[in-house]
Amino acid sequence: MTNEDVLQKIQHLVCSPYVFSVKAYITELTGRTRVVGPNEISTKELDLNRIHISANDEGIITSFSFG
Repeated sequence: MTNEDVLQKIQHLVCSPYVFSVKAYITELTGRTRVVGPNEISTKELDLNRIHISANDEGIITSFSFG
């Protein structure tokens, strides 16, 4: 599954509240096991299969990125 395919599968989560279980849901939808939530620490190594979840100060998901 390409990153574009992944975005299509998870785009509906934008504007929803971030809860820890969203990571497992994203893994279920995409098959990707490396999902990093907002304010979580991750390595600096480049991994285009890793999904980063961004959220605003209110904890609302604003976007996703890869790497």
